[in-house]
Amino acid sequence: SGRLEPGLFLLAPQKLSVGSGRRLRCMGPERTGEKVRGQDPGEHPSVTLFREYLRLKTVQPEPNYDVAVRFLERIAAELGLGCQKVEVFPGRVVTIMTWQGTDPQLRSILLNSHTDVVPVFEEHWTHDPFEAFKDSQGNIYARGAQDMKCVSIQYIEAIRRLKAEGKRFPRTVHMTFVPDEEIGGVKGMELFVKRPEFQALNVGFTLDEGLANPTDAFTVFYGEKCVWWIKVKCEGNPGHGSQFIENTAAEKLVREVALFWGVRGLRLKCDEHLTLGDVTSINMTMLSGGVSFNVVPSELSAAFDIRIPPTVNLQAFEEQLTVWCRAAGEGVTYKFYQKYMDQTVTFTEESDPWWKAFSGALTLPLTALQAGHPALGFSPMNHTPVLLHDHNEYLNERVFLRGIEIYACLLTSLASVPPLPAEG
Repeated sequence: SGRLEPGLFLLAPQKLSVGSGRRLRCMGPERTGEKVRGQDPGEHPSVTLFREYLRLKTVQPEPNYDVAVRFLERIAAELGLGCQKVEVFPGRVVTIMTWQGTDPQLRSILLNSHTDVVPVFEEHWTHDPFEAFKDSQGNIYARGAQDMKCVSIQYIEAIRRLKAEGKRFPRTVHMTFVPDEEIGGVKGMELFVKRPEFQALNVGFTLDEGLANPTDAFTVFYGEKCVWWIKVKCEGNPGHGSQFIENTAAEKLVREVALFWGVRGLRLKCDEHLTLGDVTSINMTMLSGGVSFNVVPSELSAAFDIRIPPTVNLQAFEEQLTVWCRAAGEGVTYKFYQKYMDQTVTFTEESDPWWKAFSGALTLPLTALQAGHPALGFSPMNHTPVLLHDHNEYLNERVFLRGIEIYACLLTSLASVPPLPAEG
């Protein structure tokens, strides 16, 4: 999750955290006296809208994007925001909502989110993953509760709140809602950033998704691992299942998997100072092959999801893949299905105005970003276990509502950044 066009939107393996006990500024008032949308009359209307969005089945591999686009168009009309639809591929629409700034020549703030969610194994869920069930503790269970329909609605409701307060800011704020992020964004953001409609947004700074944090801290991401999806194919001798056949596809696949697993998580276990973002992650995600219980197959294959941090030499790592295939035996090859090579990170330095605006709004310790298309991955979900792509994904309504306050703070600060030297 969270893979966007390399070099433009950067979500990170490194992290900065707000330590225990730090409090946010900008405690905006909650909405009161408004008509509640949905069934629960005592529920905060922002939560009701969130649950409505969660019920839309934009689940891969057959997401219903039309219903999501209509939902977003309705909200744009409610808020008086500009709404543009860009079909980047047949059936794949990027929806753009725009809150015009008072100085539209300045570079804009882009709030990006994706509309699709990953598949579910319903038998492992306590509640229907598309019901948006809320328990007595206020936990809302649904696919997309963390990844990342919460953030989409928090963007929207933060802007609703600021507009209701009569706020206007110099910089324009765009919200983009993109398809197919969960399957690599090839027919989504990857096409969109190459189009004139994206260039016309005149982006100066971007926010995108981050991760939950089970502690009191919030995690901020400022770089991204390179995602490699590969399929390893092993060819070997076939035969009857009752025989001891040598040089089979299965024994080669077992050797190949063992070589991958030999480095999986090793550095993380050996160095307590490292985090998940500092190491290469390798996971086998699919297996295929075979025709019958009693037939030794001539071919087996395995798919791997590999995430490589910016500190790793990509050429050397690919050479290592080739070495592993040779070591597994003759007839072992691999093919890339996704291969990102951009290792750009948003560097930190104290003088950067974007980070100063971001961190100042949240009373974070000052570090910063590099100019260009700086971006941060941030989802305001502390006190929350990381459950994206997992069974029983949920988000507590109090954490969700606090996130709206946080984004209202952030937008106030980011959209008020004074003109930069490059902007005249």
